[in-house]
Amino acid sequence: MSAVQQFGVNDFDAEVLKSDIPVLVDFWAAWCGPCRMVGPVVEEIAQDFAGRLKVGKVNVDENRTLAAKYGIMSIPTLIIFKNGQEEERLIGYQSKGELAAAIEKVLG
Repeated sequence: MSAVQQFGVNDFDAEVLKSDIPVLVDFWAAWCGPCRMVGPVVEEIAQDFAGRLKVGKVNVDENRTLAAKYGIMSIPTLIIFKNGQEEERLIGYQSKGELAAAIEKVLG
């Protein structure tokens, strides 16, 4: 079973903004090549940081209002939220090392 959740308009506030631990959100779309490349990296990160970080994806085609609210202009865009606030934004393909370093910075 995947450690990565699916977030949408109906549960984004509860799952992401009100989470008691930091949340990595992968804004993606099925037709996006770089999104498919970063997908396995996001899965590994979810397992590596289990219990310390919640990880989820938002399909921008199905959740246009969320994509607009967070100014998603290009995908994949990975945003790390902490205490309901955006702490870090990474655009484009990220290696596991780059993503883990950004997460560690937010986790402190």
